[in-house]
Amino acid sequence: MSKSGTDGADAAPGQVLAELEGSVSRLLGRLHGLQERLETSETRARKLEEILERLKEGESDPVELQQKVHALEAENRDLKERLSQGRDGVKRLLARIRFLEEQE
Repeated sequence: MSKSGTDGADAAPGQVLAELEGSVSRLLGRLHGLQERLETSETRARKLEEILERLKEGESDPVELQQKVHALEAENRDLKERLSQGRDGVKRLLARIRFLEEQE
């Protein structure tokens, strides 16, 4: 007794062709996905190589960049505090104006 579908001997030619087409289609889909991943990886590698070259050439000093980031963060905190104080001052002025308008 032969096993149906194991070696394709008992399968109809159309069924074998359909299975083969399905397999090829899946393989092509997988190949396409791998090509996309490869292109993404190559693009990322090029960008990283460019950054590395700039660092090697001294265009960007990582320590200097970190110091600038810390300075900008400190300045940002200071500006936020000033804005908060300014808002508080404006609220006090508005309260005084409202009080004076009610007195009239």
